[in-house]
Amino acid sequence: MKLYLLRHAIAAERDPDKYPDDALRPLTAAGSKKMIKVADALDQMGLKVDLILSSPFLRARQTAEIARKRLHLRKERLLLIDALAPSRDPGTLVAEIQAKYVVDNLLLVGHEPDLSNLVSLLLSGDTTIPITMKKAGICCLSVEELVAGKCAGLEWLINPGQRDALDEMM
Repeated sequence: MKLYLLRHAIAAERDPDKYPDDALRPLTAAGSKKMIKVADALDQMGLKVDLILSSPFLRARQTAEIARKRLHLRKERLLLIDALAPSRDPGTLVAEIQAKYVVDNLLLVGHEPDLSNLVSLLLSGDTTIPITMKKAGICCLSVEELVAGKCAGLEWLINPGQRDALDEMM
Protein backbone atom coordinates (compact mmCIF):
# COMPACT_ATOMS: atom_id res chain seq x y z
CA MET A 1 0.00 0.00 0.00
CA LYS A 2 1.03 3.58 -0.60
CA LEU A 3 0.22 5.64 2.45
CA TYR A 4 0.22 9.40 1.95
CA LEU A 5 0.17 11.73 4.96
CA LEU A 6 -0.81 15.36 4.34
CA ARG A 7 -0.65 18.08 6.97
CA HIS A 8 -3.44 20.64 6.75
CA ALA A 9 -2.61 23.93 5.03
CA ILE A 10 -2.19 27.33 6.72
CA ALA A 11 -5.07 28.01 9.10
CA ALA A 12 -6.33 31.08 10.93
CA GLU A 13 -4.36 31.97 14.05
CA ARG A 14 -5.56 30.58 17.35
CA ASP A 15 -7.92 33.13 18.87
CA PRO A 16 -10.11 32.02 21.78
CA ASP A 17 -12.47 34.95 21.18
CA LYS A 18 -12.93 34.33 17.46
CA TYR A 19 -12.59 30.53 17.60
CA PRO A 20 -13.50 29.32 21.10
CA ASP A 21 -13.58 25.83 19.60
CA ASP A 22 -10.21 25.12 17.96
CA ALA A 23 -11.91 22.56 15.72
CA LEU A 24 -13.61 25.45 13.89
CA ARG A 25 -10.48 27.32 12.76
CA PRO A 26 -10.61 27.52 8.94
CA LEU A 27 -7.88 27.70 6.34
CA THR A 28 -6.75 31.20 5.45
CA ALA A 29 -7.10 32.43 1.87
CA ALA A 30 -3.32 31.96 1.50
CA GLY A 31 -3.61 28.44 2.93
CA SER A 32 -6.33 27.50 0.43
CA LYS A 33 -4.31 28.97 -2.45
CA LYS A 34 -1.16 27.09 -1.40
CA MET A 35 -3.09 23.84 -0.99
CA ILE A 36 -4.53 24.17 -4.48
CA LYS A 37 -0.97 24.52 -5.84
CA VAL A 38 0.17 21.49 -3.82
CA ALA A 39 -2.78 19.36 -4.92
CA ASP A 40 -2.32 20.39 -8.56
CA ALA A 41 1.36 19.41 -8.32
CA LEU A 42 0.38 16.03 -6.84
CA ASP A 43 -2.06 15.52 -9.72
CA GLN A 44 0.67 16.43 -12.23
CA MET A 45 2.96 13.89 -10.54
CA GLY A 46 0.33 11.25 -11.30
CA LEU A 47 -0.51 10.63 -7.64
CA LYS A 48 -3.41 8.17 -7.42
CA VAL A 49 -5.52 7.94 -4.28
CA ASP A 50 -8.34 5.46 -3.65
CA LEU A 51 -9.60 7.01 -0.42
CA ILE A 52 -8.99 10.09 1.73
CA LEU A 53 -9.41 9.93 5.51
CA SER A 54 -9.39 13.29 7.26
CA SER A 55 -9.51 14.79 10.70
CA PRO A 56 -12.95 16.27 11.31
CA PHE A 57 -11.39 19.64 12.28
CA LEU A 58 -12.40 22.32 9.76
CA ARG A 59 -8.89 23.19 8.55
CA ALA A 60 -8.12 19.52 7.82
CA ARG A 61 -11.53 18.97 6.17
CA GLN A 62 -10.96 21.97 3.91
CA THR A 63 -7.47 20.71 3.02
CA ALA A 64 -8.86 17.24 2.28
CA GLU A 65 -11.67 18.68 0.16
CA ILE A 66 -9.20 20.63 -1.99
CA ALA A 67 -7.10 17.48 -2.43
CA ARG A 68 -10.20 15.42 -3.27
CA LYS A 69 -11.30 17.83 -5.99
CA ARG A 70 -7.84 18.32 -7.51
CA LEU A 71 -7.16 14.57 -7.49
CA HIS A 72 -10.52 13.91 -9.17
CA LEU A 73 -12.12 11.77 -6.47
CA ARG A 74 -15.85 11.44 -5.89
CA LYS A 75 -17.28 12.99 -2.71
CA GLU A 76 -17.87 9.61 -1.09
CA ARG A 77 -14.12 8.87 -1.31
CA LEU A 78 -13.50 11.43 1.48
CA LEU A 79 -14.34 10.31 5.01
CA LEU A 80 -13.93 12.17 8.30
CA ILE A 81 -12.65 10.08 11.20
CA ASP A 82 -12.06 11.06 14.81
CA ALA A 83 -8.86 8.99 14.95
CA LEU A 84 -7.18 11.76 12.89
CA ALA A 85 -8.21 14.58 15.24
CA PRO A 86 -5.32 16.17 17.16
CA SER A 87 -3.68 14.31 20.04
CA ARG A 88 -5.08 10.88 19.19
CA ASP A 89 -3.24 7.62 19.67
CA PRO A 90 -1.55 6.47 16.44
CA GLY A 91 -2.23 2.85 17.37
CA THR A 92 -5.96 3.55 17.39
CA LEU A 93 -5.70 5.11 13.93
CA VAL A 94 -3.76 2.14 12.57
CA ALA A 95 -6.27 -0.30 14.06
CA GLU A 96 -9.18 1.58 12.47
CA ILE A 97 -7.50 1.59 9.07
CA GLN A 98 -6.77 -2.14 9.34
CA ALA A 99 -10.36 -2.93 10.31
CA LYS A 100 -12.26 -0.69 7.89
CA TYR A 101 -10.25 0.50 4.91
CA VAL A 102 -8.67 -1.93 2.46
CA VAL A 103 -7.20 0.17 -0.37
CA ASP A 104 -3.98 0.36 -2.34
CA ASN A 105 -3.49 4.14 -2.05
CA LEU A 106 -4.65 5.92 1.10
CA LEU A 107 -4.33 9.63 1.90
CA LEU A 108 -4.52 10.74 5.54
CA VAL A 109 -5.09 14.43 6.30
CA GLY A 110 -4.31 15.61 9.80
CA HIS A 111 -2.26 17.66 12.21
CA GLU A 112 1.19 18.02 13.73
CA PRO A 113 2.84 16.56 15.66
CA ASP A 114 0.52 13.59 15.15
CA LEU A 115 1.44 12.95 11.51
CA SER A 116 5.19 13.16 12.16
CA ASN A 117 4.77 10.81 15.11
CA LEU A 118 2.87 8.38 12.91
CA VAL A 119 5.56 8.50 10.22
CA SER A 120 8.22 7.89 12.86
CA LEU A 121 6.27 4.99 14.36
CA LEU A 122 5.75 3.30 11.00
CA LEU A 123 9.40 3.79 9.96
CA SER A 124 11.15 2.89 13.22
CA GLY A 125 8.72 1.38 15.68
CA ASP A 126 8.67 4.44 17.97
CA THR A 127 7.88 8.14 17.74
CA THR A 128 11.36 9.55 18.36
CA ILE A 129 12.57 10.26 14.80
CA PRO A 130 12.54 14.07 14.46
CA ILE A 131 10.45 14.52 11.31
CA THR A 132 9.10 17.93 10.32
CA MET A 133 6.01 18.24 8.17
CA LYS A 134 5.29 21.83 7.21
CA LYS A 135 1.75 23.02 6.60
CA ALA A 136 0.51 21.43 3.35
CA GLY A 137 3.53 19.10 3.41
CA ILE A 138 3.03 15.54 2.24
CA CYS A 139 4.84 12.28 2.86
CA CYS A 140 4.64 8.97 0.98
CA LEU A 141 5.28 5.66 2.70
CA SER A 142 5.33 2.16 1.22
CA VAL A 143 3.67 -0.31 3.53
CA GLU A 144 3.61 -4.08 3.05
CA GLU A 145 1.31 -4.76 6.00
CA LEU A 146 0.13 -1.86 8.16
CA VAL A 147 0.81 -2.35 11.87
CA ALA A 148 1.34 0.06 14.77
CA GLY A 149 5.10 -0.35 14.60
CA LYS A 150 7.96 -0.61 12.13
CA CYS A 151 6.30 -1.57 8.85
CA ALA A 152 7.00 1.16 6.28
CA GLY A 153 9.65 2.57 4.02
CA LEU A 154 9.96 6.26 3.23
CA GLU A 155 9.39 6.99 -0.46
CA TRP A 156 9.46 10.80 -0.18
CA LEU A 157 8.63 13.84 1.94
CA ILE A 158 7.86 17.15 0.25
CA ASN A 159 7.23 20.41 2.01
CA PRO A 160 5.70 23.37 0.13
CA GLY A 161 8.35 25.52 -1.46
CA GLN A 162 10.58 22.57 -2.32
CA ARG A 163 8.76 21.98 -5.60
CA ASP A 164 9.11 25.65 -6.56
CA ALA A 165 12.83 25.49 -5.79
CA LEU A 166 13.21 22.35 -7.93
CA ASP A 167 11.33 23.99 -10.81
CA GLU A 168 13.67 26.99 -10.67
CA MET A 169 16.75 24.73 -10.76
CA MET A 170 15.57 22.91 -13.88
